[in-house]
Amino acid sequence: MTQRLTSTGLCWALMTWGLGTTLLASEQRETPVVRAVKRAAVSVVNIHTEKPAADRDAVFAAGKGRKINGMGTGVVIDERGYIVTNFHVIEDVDVIRCSFQDGSDYDANVVSFDREQDLAVIKVNATKIHRVSAFGTSSDLMLGESVIAIGNAFGYRHTITTGIISALGRDVEVNQNQSYKNLIQTDASINPGNSGGPLINLDGEIIGINVAIRAGAQRIGFAIPIDDARRIVARLISTEQLNHTVHGMLGKDVKSGTNRMLVVEGVQPASPAAQAGLKNGDVVLKAGSVDVVDGADWERALLGKPAGESVDVLVRRDDKTEKLTIALAPQQNGKTVLSTEIVARANNDTPVMEKSWAVLGLRLTPLPAQQKTLVAPKYHGGMRVLEVRSDSPAFQNGIKPGDILVGLHLWETISTDNVAWILNQPLNEQPLKFYIIRGSETLFGHLQVAMKHN
Repeated sequence: MTQRLTSTGLCWALMTWGLGTTLLASEQRETPVVRAVKRAAVSVVNIHTEKPAADRDAVFAAGKGRKINGMGTGVVIDERGYIVTNFHVIEDVDVIRCSFQDGSDYDANVVSFDREQDLAVIKVNATKIHRVSAFGTSSDLMLGESVIAIGNAFGYRHTITTGIISALGRDVEVNQNQSYKNLIQTDASINPGNSGGPLINLDGEIIGINVAIRAGAQRIGFAIPIDDARRIVARLISTEQLNHTVHGMLGKDVKSGTNRMLVVEGVQPASPAAQAGLKNGDVVLKAGSVDVVDGADWERALLGKPAGESVDVLVRRDDKTEKLTIALAPQQNGKTVLSTEIVARANNDTPVMEKSWAVLGLRLTPLPAQQKTLVAPKYHGGMRVLEVRSDSPAFQNGIKPGDILVGLHLWETISTDNVAWILNQPLNEQPLKFYIIRGSETLFGHLQVAMKHN
């Protein structure tokens, strides 16, 4: 009896001791890193891609060739499924598949991209509401500050690595075609597949987009500062870019530690912003249901709103809060992507069509309104190819007289102004993607051109 009681007592003591240490261990184990990962990981997307293994010079090659599988990472920037990643993750791919932490998988499409800044926006084809990432600021980063990388490292989904901020403001040249400015350097392990994924702080806020590693080195990785990335994202998801509507407000991101806001810097005359009563110096607090911290929030708040639909805007003006109403306007005069303000900044003394002939080898003329039915519904017009120079990039890539040029790089080519603006961009001899209509087919390819500026 004594022996039995002793045994029972011993068992109970062991169970109590085990329970006590479990509770204690749980409190100790949920470190700031664990809490940060819990907050951030739900908005991280693992990206898997397929691209043809064809020669890039075979512009209009047909047939099914060998496929190359790729991988990367992204972060959710809007609950409707908009995701930011690196451009090199989705460059020239045919298939994009995104998987979330909960195991759900979706196909995705490219929305817009900036090749030079190596950022892109994609969108998953799903009706599910996705949690938007918690974005911090890169304005107050500290050397030695603890950071965490989350990504699809070598295809291992949601891999977590930790480290510190090793340096700030790094300029890095990856190769002759790609260089970066003002990067964050970190010793958190970054591997192939981490590209486009978040670098987060201990508050679980994204402070950088992982982009590159130093080949042959140990734990030298780089990330695009989130404040820089958000300014680019604002342009990539702008209503003008994606919906062909305008608001007419020019804003400036102001970020200094916890002081983060979007300040109105200008309002175009007779624009929706002017009609709404927005003024220089206003701080935009909210648009619709979106709390606005920067230009990216402003654009996503208006994204998808049809022209004429009213959106409530809350601003702070002279220490008072005011409620305004804005209704987007459709773009006019054929400028479907480039606003008149942007086009006005194309300061080139060379006549546009002369530069088109010299750089691209194309003589172009705007497509008459009555011929716009010749282009697919997704395009709003184009430029008819009148002549192709025999030794030009256009000739070498199969463009022919009679083709209709509907796009270059990110932008539609509907007017002479459009072409002027595009030819003045610092594309640094990157292949310039083009889109043409030939009969009932939409064809695309890449022009290897040198964009020289005065």
